[in-house]
Amino acid sequence: MAEIVGAYFTSHVPSIGGAIHRGLKQDPYWKPFFDGFPPVHEWLAKVKPDVAVVFSNDHGLNFFLDKMPTFAVGAAPEYANADEGWGLPLYKTFKGHPELSWHIIEGLVEEEFDPVTCQSMLVDHAISIPFELAYPDAEQWPIKLVPIGINTVQHPLPSAKRCLALGRSVHKALASWKGDERIVVIGTGGLSHQLDGERAGFMNAEYDRFCLDNLVSDPDALTKDSIHEIVRLAGTQGVEVLNWIAARGALGPGAREIHRNYHLPISNTAAATVLYEPA
Repeated sequence: MAEIVGAYFTSHVPSIGGAIHRGLKQDPYWKPFFDGFPPVHEWLAKVKPDVAVVFSNDHGLNFFLDKMPTFAVGAAPEYANADEGWGLPLYKTFKGHPELSWHIIEGLVEEEFDPVTCQSMLVDHAISIPFELAYPDAEQWPIKLVPIGINTVQHPLPSAKRCLALGRSVHKALASWKGDERIVVIGTGGLSHQLDGERAGFMNAEYDRFCLDNLVSDPDALTKDSIHEIVRLAGTQGVEVLNWIAARGALGPGAREIHRNYHLPISNTAAATVLYEPA
């Protein structure tokens, strides 16, 4: 039977990729963020996952404002990196796991979700940067990818409650998978930030800590606020916390935190890195 070995959560700010590319990991501005990753490297080397189920959001690469699915699941044999124009390196192509993808899709439909199924999909910095942070010296990614996209861009957005339910349905599908893969769940994005409008540069460390303190043991606490209240608390782009909420649901009912790093700010974004194992 497949085993969910744990969950890894981190920010995917494009400037992180620039810092990696320019060799700035020890720069005083960046060092507090990158110092959070040796425990991630050690943990991944210990648990050795085969597959990553990743909850992230598209930045106009596969979907734009004229066609924006609430939820999308990749079912492709591979996923090429083609970032949408931040000048980042084009990172390595990911191998997919179509069989597991279709198993998840079928499980979600049985649970009365209606995901868009993508037998062809590109990935951008929302996935590539978290993997580059996790596997900095890899010549090729040592893990297969099942990407799950959540709309955090075009209103109406899904509620936090709905995203947690999505994650829990993914967990149910993973628990019924007959393969012997070791699966890591990944959530990427945020935390609090706003890139535009009168509140450009807005961050909210208090709300971020509320999310981090409750996500591990009481993820339902994050679902009490409406999506518009989350926008107010976290910023218009801070709603990427929906990815974290869904990923926490996919990990399973119980979790324990084994690592946390929080740094404010990274390029006008509150950045965090967290590791959980099933409890």
